[in-house]
Amino acid sequence: MSELNVRREPGIRGTIATFLELVKFEHSIFALPYAYIGALYGAAAAGIAVAESFPPQYFPGTPYATILGDSPETFTVWPTWSTVLWVTIVMVGARAFAFVVNRAVDKEIDARNPRTAGRAVPAGLVKARELWFFAAIMLAMYLIGVWQLAPVTHWLWPIPLAAFVVYPYTKRFTWLSHYWLGLCLGLAPVGGWAAVTDSVADPAPWVLGLAVMLWTAGFDIIYATQDVGCDVRDGIHSVPADLGIARGLLMTRMLHVTTVGLLALAGYLVGAGWPWFVGIVTAAALLAYENAIVRPEDLSRVNAAFFTVNGIIAVIVFLGGLADRLLG
Repeated sequence: MSELNVRREPGIRGTIATFLELVKFEHSIFALPYAYIGALYGAAAAGIAVAESFPPQYFPGTPYATILGDSPETFTVWPTWSTVLWVTIVMVGARAFAFVVNRAVDKEIDARNPRTAGRAVPAGLVKARELWFFAAIMLAMYLIGVWQLAPVTHWLWPIPLAAFVVYPYTKRFTWLSHYWLGLCLGLAPVGGWAAVTDSVADPAPWVLGLAVMLWTAGFDIIYATQDVGCDVRDGIHSVPADLGIARGLLMTRMLHVTTVGLLALAGYLVGAGWPWFVGIVTAAALLAYENAIVRPEDLSRVNAAFFTVNGIIAVIVFLGGLADRLLG
């Protein structure tokens, strides 16, 4: 299915619409819920550390998490609203910056692909100075947000940016590019956890991040089935182009089965209750549906599998985590 833009509407509204389309703002639904999950369970982990000395004389997460309750039996620890806001700003800024870089690097490739030739950059709807000015604003938003979060993020902030910048080049060399993209999204729960706890030592956010990584790699393989002909012609590597569509879809199924197992393991590590696992079972059913509606001989529902189903999955898993924290 093509992604054609007819034209850029004049005025500020047209400019905003063009840039929102350029960075596919609606795709934030893939990673942002997992950053929130990392923050939610990071706060819960911070609560364990103060449970034996309540009220705590020293709680290192105070600027980033808040204690609710007035007794050792009832208190819980939650991310502060300001932390949630800054995590959102960091995620949106980083992702938009990454999309600008990706679109700029892939400009010529996108121009040769009928499905992507109408995107804002290859279609010339955005001038180079506008593009990089927007990128600078998104980068500044990311950095400002990072400096409002726990100190460990002040040291780790270059890692996501480096991963984002490298990603568009990986597809020039290897079909493992799907996994690199997964790595980029998989950093979301680790970042959310670190933003609250000031630590990345706990294995739980890494297990959750690995689940997100494999989930993303799987649905990106599905997405890449649309461009096999163009990828082969242009020397772009993807699992469908290099290994074949049938093998690619089989790989996706294996990745998504592993994803469900890792989500369950992450829930065990954080001591999650039944709402989390209800969310995982629901996500597993949706993943099964996603893999069922895309077949080598019928790719007509790729967009439904890629965006609609995966967007719902991310929200369902988040709601399971939120319900678990509220009811636990």
